[in-house]
Amino acid sequence: PSFKRVTLMVLAATQFLMVLDAAVMNVSISQLVVDFDTSVTAIQAVITLYSLTMAALMLTGARVGDILGRRRAFTIGLVIYCTGSALTAVSWSVPSLMFGWSILEGVGAALVLPALAALIASNFTANNRVVAYAVIGGVAGAGIAIGPILGGWLTTEYSWRIVFIGEVIIAVAIIFGIKTVDDARIAGRTPQFDWLGSGLSTLGLVAFVLALLMSSTWGWLVPKRSPISPFGFSLTLFVLVGGIGLLAVFVWWQRRRESRGQDPLVHLGLLGFAQLRSGYLCYLAQNLILMGVFFVVPLYLQIVQGLDALETGLKMIPVSVTMFVTSVAGSRLSGRFSARSLARTGFCVILIATVLLLQTIDIQLASRPFLLGMALLGVGMGLIASQLGNVIQSAVGEDERSEAGGFQYTSQQLGSALGVALIGAIVLGGLVQSFSTQIAQDERIAAATTESVRIEIDKGVSFVSSDQVRIAGLDAGIPAEELDALVASYESSQIFALKTGLLAASVVALVALLATSGLPRRPATAT
Repeated sequence: PSFKRVTLMVLAATQFLMVLDAAVMNVSISQLVVDFDTSVTAIQAVITLYSLTMAALMLTGARVGDILGRRRAFTIGLVIYCTGSALTAVSWSVPSLMFGWSILEGVGAALVLPALAALIASNFTANNRVVAYAVIGGVAGAGIAIGPILGGWLTTEYSWRIVFIGEVIIAVAIIFGIKTVDDARIAGRTPQFDWLGSGLSTLGLVAFVLALLMSSTWGWLVPKRSPISPFGFSLTLFVLVGGIGLLAVFVWWQRRRESRGQDPLVHLGLLGFAQLRSGYLCYLAQNLILMGVFFVVPLYLQIVQGLDALETGLKMIPVSVTMFVTSVAGSRLSGRFSARSLARTGFCVILIATVLLLQTIDIQLASRPFLLGMALLGVGMGLIASQLGNVIQSAVGEDERSEAGGFQYTSQQLGSALGVALIGAIVLGGLVQSFSTQIAQDERIAAATTESVRIEIDKGVSFVSSDQVRIAGLDAGIPAEELDALVASYESSQIFALKTGLLAASVVALVALLATSGLPRRPATAT
C-alpha cells in the first residue's frame, strides 16, 4: 500500500503536541516558582498531576474511543486539550495552572493518545507501520528536543505562556487536518461503558501516585506534616494501601463482568501475553527514568549552577537530538535486530549514561562528561522508543487496538508520574536527611543553631538555592562562621540528594532489563 505522508504528518504533529509542554515545564520550574510565588514542591505536584491525570484516565479514554469511534474521540480530546492550553496560557495562580494544564490537558490527552495508537495501526500496514511508529517515536524525541530549547528561550526572553498559545494554534490546525485520517472502526456491536470500573481504576491510580508524591511531606511511617495521623502513623501508608486495594477491587470487578458476559473497561487477558506485558513494563521504566532525570537535571542546572531556562535547555540538547536520531534510525535497525536486543541495548546505554551523570553532578559542572552522559541517555531512550509502539500494536487485532493503546499510554504516563513523584520524593528526602546529619556533626555549628534549623526543616523543605539559605540565615542572625558552615553543608547535601535521585534512575534501568524477556526475539517482518 502507498505511504500516507499527509496522514502521518497529522498524527506526528499530534504526538509532538502531546510531549512539547511537559518538556517546557521542566525547564521553566524556577520561573514558575517566581511567577506564582510558590515552591519547587508545588510545581512538582503540578507536573506529577498532569501525568497522573493521563495515566488514571487512559483506560477510560480508550473505551470511550471504542464507543464513540477513535477519530471522534481523538477530535473531542483535541478540543479539550486546546481549551486547557488556552487556560494555561492565561493562568493567574497555581490552582488555575493545575486546572488548565494538569486537568484539562490531561483529560484531553487521555482521549487523544489511545485513539492515536489505534489510528496509526489502522492507517499503516506491514513495513509502513514499522516506519510510522519509528517516526512517531522520533517526533516524540523532537518534542523533547525542541521543548527545552524553545521553552528556555521564550521563558528567558519573554514568557513560558507563549508556548501554550502556540499549542492552541497547532491543535486547531490538527483538528482541520483530521479528515485526512481514516477512522479505525471496531467490528460488531458498540461495547458498554463500565462506569464502576472507570471510577475504581481512576481512584486507585490517583491514590497510589499521590502517596508517593506526598511521602516526602507527610513521611512514610512516622508522621512529619501529615494532615492526620491514624493510629500514630503517617497518612502516606494508608493512602498507598488504599490505592492498591482499589486497584485490586478493579481487577476483581473486571473479571466479574467478563464472567457474566458484560463488557469490562478493559480486557485484563491482554496482560497475559508476554509480548504485551513486557512492552508495557518497558514503557513504564523508560518514562520513569526519563521524567525522573528531567526533574533532577533542571534542578541541578538552575538551582545549583544558577543557569537560566534557556541555558538549561541548551545543556539538555544532546539527549533530545540523539533520541530523535536514534528513534528514526530504529525502523532500519528493527529489520536486522530483534526488538528485545534493541531494548536491552537501550537500557544498558541508559544505565551507562546515568552512572556517567552521577560522576559529573558536583558543585562545579564538568561540561563535557555531562553532555556525553545526556547524549547517551538520548541514544538509549531512542532505541527503546523506536520499538515498543509496533511491538504492542502488532500483537493485537484491530478490535483490541484501543485497549492495547490505553494500556500502552497508561504505562507511559504512570511511569512519567512515578518518575517525578518517586524521584522527586527521593531527592527531597535525601536533601533533608543529609543536611540534618551534616549540621549535627559539624562542630562549627552551635547546638542551638542546629535545633533551630531542624525546627524549620520540620515545617517544610523545598529545593532552594544556597543563596536563599544564606539570606534566611542572615535574617535569623546566625553568626558568619556558623552560617558559612551551614551553607557549605547545604550545598553538599544538594549534590548528595541529586545523586541519590540519579542512582534510583540507574537502579530502574538495571531492573528494567528483566522486563525485556517477553519482547520479540526475531527482527521485525511485514505483518
